[in-house]
Amino acid sequence: MSKKKSNSPEKLQGAQGFEQYYRQLYGERWPVLKTALLAEKNDTEWHVCPGTDLPAYKLDKGSVLAALSLPLEGAKDILDMCAAPGGKSLVISTMMDEDSNLVCNERSHDRMMRLVRVADEHMSEQIRNRVTITCSDGAKLCLRQTECYDRILLDAPCSSERHVLTAENYLSQWSPSRIKTLAVAQWALLSSAYRLLRPNGMLLYATCALSPLENDELVGRLQKKFDGVEYCDSVPFLMEAIKKAQKHFDGNLPEPERTKYGFHVLPDTTDGAGPLYFSLIKKPLL
Repeated sequence: MSKKKSNSPEKLQGAQGFEQYYRQLYGERWPVLKTALLAEKNDTEWHVCPGTDLPAYKLDKGSVLAALSLPLEGAKDILDMCAAPGGKSLVISTMMDEDSNLVCNERSHDRMMRLVRVADEHMSEQIRNRVTITCSDGAKLCLRQTECYDRILLDAPCSSERHVLTAENYLSQWSPSRIKTLAVAQWALLSSAYRLLRPNGMLLYATCALSPLENDELVGRLQKKFDGVEYCDSVPFLMEAIKKAQKHFDGNLPEPERTKYGFHVLPDTTDGAGPLYFSLIKKPLL
């Protein structure tokens, strides 16, 4: 019986395993992408209320692009399922209709308190009054209610390889099993979010992960699990949303790459923005 090769997923561990795993995924592109991941991020400042004394919030340009990709016109009930630290929540709260309400949820109490501070510091009173912050496990929200939101943003906890690369303790402990574990948790969140979505509603699934296991493969699994799931292979309203939002941030937003079920912002081709994967999903009318 032949032995498993040393570079099989079961054997990949630590910094060397990380290097081999992502080189296998990205091939000749990996050295350039890795250099970009280690370089300074391309952030922007988001002003909820430009021209006022309210401070701006700094976040990745890819995050702004993803949040603007969720169409909000006509949506009355909106959920940000894993909202902390709050940058995408600020974008959504800025862009939603004046009669819309936003629920920002976070499972961790400490991260939820950080989310409260971000909302209090950066939102006007008028906007803050329409934002509710909760502390619950997003994967279990569908056990209490279903089909109650017009729009949902799920920015799921993920591998966050850019952070792993710059943190020696995380890099030394890395293994593919962590990706698999995260994918299980992400699926629980994504399937819960879909159940919470009203018919004809839209869900934006996002991660800052590089692996398809945490991105396209989960969206594909959603299509197999539920009848009529659609993903949007283009976002024609996005340019209009960017124009509308231009006064709230500086500079230009990155151009994402198409994937099988969504879009990917990768820092080697976007002047340092990302990584940020997002897929816009629509639930059919019954």
